[in-house]
Amino acid sequence: MPAQTRATPTTLDYFHAQSTEEAVRTLLTCLHSTRWAHRLAAHRPYPDLATLLAAADEASYDLTPEDLTEALRAEALPALPEDTYSAAHTALRAAHAAYESRFGHVFVICLDQVPAAEALDHVLSEIRSRLTNDPEEERVVAADELRRLASGRLSRLRGAGL
Repeated sequence: MPAQTRATPTTLDYFHAQSTEEAVRTLLTCLHSTRWAHRLAAHRPYPDLATLLAAADEASYDLTPEDLTEALRAEALPALPEDTYSAAHTALRAAHAAYESRFGHVFVICLDQVPAAEALDHVLSEIRSRLTNDPEEERVVAADELRRLASGRLSRLRGAGL
């Protein structure tokens, strides 16, 4: 007779065991849209991370303009590597200021697939390129970047208790 093994709880099991309020707080660290977080928390349990990521992606397509504004308001500027020279900091601050002045919200970009050594050049290139967008086009691009950020953050939470 085979020995019975006890299943080890997965990090997703911990997420499913959280109260709704705890789950919403966890999800808000990935994308700060209250409606998005409540929607994902309400549809638990998810059979696996891929299903949670698909649900998160689907829910993010339903963000209203107000939800998007809420999410963008909570975002921070991407961090620069510590060894970045001061001229680069100045150039990036100027580009961010121009972006915020034009669009009224912080510049968001997902750098998950960008090597650290290329991050500064990538951010500067993207911000300059996106400054040419009209405001509605940029909201679509920003929403897509928020989706990518949320997906990456959800995936990383898996190793930190989700």
